[in-house]
Amino acid sequence: MITLEKVKNRITGELSVPGDKSISHRSIMFGALAEGSTEITGFLESGDCLSTIECFKKMGIQIEHSMRPMNGVPLITVHGKGLRGLGAPYSTLYTGNSGTTTRLMSGILAAQSFETMITGDASIEKRPMGRIIKPLTAMGANITSARGNDCAPLVIKPVNKIKGIAYHSPVASAQVKSAIILAGLYTDADTVVYEPALSRNHTELMLRAFGADIHNEVNVYGSATAVLHPGLPLHGMKINVPGDISSAAYFIAAALLVPDSELLIRNVGINPTRAGIINILRQMGADIQEFNRDDSIEPKADLLVRYSELHGNANGRFEIGGKDIPTMIDEIPIMAVIAASANCETVIKDAAELKVKESNRIDTVVDNLKRMGCDIEATDDGMIIHGGKPLHGADIDTCNDHRIAMSFAIASLIAEGTTRIIDDHCVGISYPTFFNDLNKVTNR
Repeated sequence: MITLEKVKNRITGELSVPGDKSISHRSIMFGALAEGSTEITGFLESGDCLSTIECFKKMGIQIEHSMRPMNGVPLITVHGKGLRGLGAPYSTLYTGNSGTTTRLMSGILAAQSFETMITGDASIEKRPMGRIIKPLTAMGANITSARGNDCAPLVIKPVNKIKGIAYHSPVASAQVKSAIILAGLYTDADTVVYEPALSRNHTELMLRAFGADIHNEVNVYGSATAVLHPGLPLHGMKINVPGDISSAAYFIAAALLVPDSELLIRNVGINPTRAGIINILRQMGADIQEFNRDDSIEPKADLLVRYSELHGNANGRFEIGGKDIPTMIDEIPIMAVIAASANCETVIKDAAELKVKESNRIDTVVDNLKRMGCDIEATDDGMIIHGGKPLHGADIDTCNDHRIAMSFAIASLIAEGTTRIIDDHCVGISYPTFFNDLNKVTNR
C-alpha cells in the first residue's frame, strides 16, 4: 500500500514515459518469427513484456539484453529463426498478467508442429478466450480451453494445415484481429478480418515494416478491414519503441488537473488508433500541443500539456462512445478521473469491454470514485459522471489492476486529505517506475 496526499506544487518539467507496451510485445514476437536479428531500443521491461520474452526463450529463441556501446542505451536483440523456427517448449508457456501475450501467441502457436499449453495468472484465467478460439478453430486450428470454460489454460495441438479465412469480428479488438493475422502468416490464402471500427493497428504497421504484405481499409461508415496476403518472409530490423500513450495519459491528466501546471512529455506514440484520449480532451478544452512529430512506422511526437478548465458542449454534457472507444479503451479509467473534475456531465458508453479487463473496470472505477466523493453511476456499458464536485482522499481498492492504481494515484493529486492505494505494486505490470516519475513531476 502507498499513501498519497494532495499535491502542493504545480506539475512542471519534462518526462519520458516507458516504451509502448503493445509495440514492445510485437517487437519480440515478430522478431522471433523473422529471418535474422532484430534490434529493439525503448523496449518496455515490465512484467507483461518480460512474460513475452520468457515464452519465446522457452521455444528456443535467443534474446539478449545489452547496452549500445556508443551511448549506453538499453538494447534487446532477438535472433529470429523464421516462421518455422520455433521449437516445442520444455514446459507450459506462462504469460503472467498479459492478455496480449496470451491471445497473440495463440495465433502463432495454432500453426506450429508441436503441442503447447498456454496460461497466465488468476486474472488471465478469467478473461474470455472464446473470442480467439472461434476464429482460430475456423482456420483449422486445434485449440481448446482445458477447463471447458473458454478461458485459459489453452491447449493447442498441431494440425496438418490451417487456412485463410474472412472473419467478421463482433468487436473492434486488436488482440482478436492480431491472433487471426498471425495465424494467417502460415496459410496459403488471404486472411481478412472485418471489424465494426478500426482497432489499434500496431500489428499491421509493424508486420509491413518486417516485410509482410498487409493493409487496412476504413470505409465511410467507420467499419474497417485488415487484409493479409501471405507468403512473404519476415526480415529482422531495427525498432525504436515510442513512449506508451497509455502511460503518458496519467501525466497528461496530472498536468491538466493541477492548477498552473505545464509538462513536456517526450517521444509519445500518437498512433490515431490509440490517441483517442488526446482528441477527446482537446474537444473538452484541453491545451495539448505537439512538437517534433515523426511518422516513421509508428507516429510519435513530444506533447506539451498545460492546466486547463475542461467543459462539455453547449448543453453542459459530453459524450464518449462509438468509434472513439477502441482508440482509448485502456485510458477510460483515467478519463473518468479527469471527467470527475470537469465542469460538465460526461457519459461514457459502448465500453462493455471494460468488464473483462484485468478487473471489471466499470465497477472498479465507479466504486472508487464514489469513495472519493464523485457523483457517478454505472451503466451496462459505461458510466455517467456528474463532474465538478471536489474529491477527497479514500482507500482505493485496485483489484490488482495496474490502470486503476495509476488512475487513482493521479486523482489523489487534487483530493483533499489522504489517499491510500492498496496493492500499488501492480503498476509493475506496465509502468514499473510510475511512482518515481510521479514524485519527479510533482517536485516532492
